[in-house]
Amino acid sequence: MSWFSLGGNVGFALGPILVTPVLHLGGLGATPLLAVPALAAGLLTVAVLRKLQGPLAAASHAAAAGRDDWRQFARLTIVVVARSMVTFGLNTFLAIWVAQRVGGGPTAGGAALVVLFGAGAASTLLGGVLAERWGRIRTLRVAYLVAIPAVAGVALVPGPAVYALVALTAVATYVPFSLHVTLGQDYLPHRHGTASGVTLGLAVSVGGLAAPAVGGLANAAGLQWALLSLTVLPVLAAVAARGLTEPHHEDRPQETVKA
Repeated sequence: MSWFSLGGNVGFALGPILVTPVLHLGGLGATPLLAVPALAAGLLTVAVLRKLQGPLAAASHAAAAGRDDWRQFARLTIVVVARSMVTFGLNTFLAIWVAQRVGGGPTAGGAALVVLFGAGAASTLLGGVLAERWGRIRTLRVAYLVAIPAVAGVALVPGPAVYALVALTAVATYVPFSLHVTLGQDYLPHRHGTASGVTLGLAVSVGGLAAPAVGGLANAAGLQWALLSLTVLPVLAAVAARGLTEPHHEDRPQETVKA
């Protein structure tokens, strides 16, 4: 799962690097060129899925062990929603904020996004390493505790040091990303589609719905206060994560074979 997350986040990291020169040289008329990497990724995905079709079909017919734990899954959903809202808030307004804070215009803002998505991409792999050493739940809890001062620092730390806080925020918010998905599937072993739809679907959608509210607060009180308000979200995630437990599935009983 960490490798899957890495691929998606590498795409986010490369986005500003690829889009900026294309639009700078060709203007908005060159926008169709951005469809080329999307088509290439689509063809690659189809090829990989065809290769995995046999193993995936076999896995889908295997009976899952354990019971669906909706209470734990509901707690995890709170964590996922909070994480999505803070990451989308940063994705939307970080470039503008850093350009104002550091100077340097769009270049400084674009650099902040590269740091955010680049460190985030690497952190998805780091999440798997830490989970193997500490366990998924402990890794998740520590990550969101670190995210609280990191997000606040993005809004408060002056000058180029803000890039260090952006990197720390990326680590703290992307380390748990793939862990959300595996935990969700373990909490709902009989409903992997539902688990994946929530842990992945909400992660890339609900934050976008909340972004206009952050923008409204920025218009009313200033961008710094809007970004500082995002600190509430990792606090919420950390509190919800305290109630999470590692899933424990009972072994499937062996079937009696009649002679």
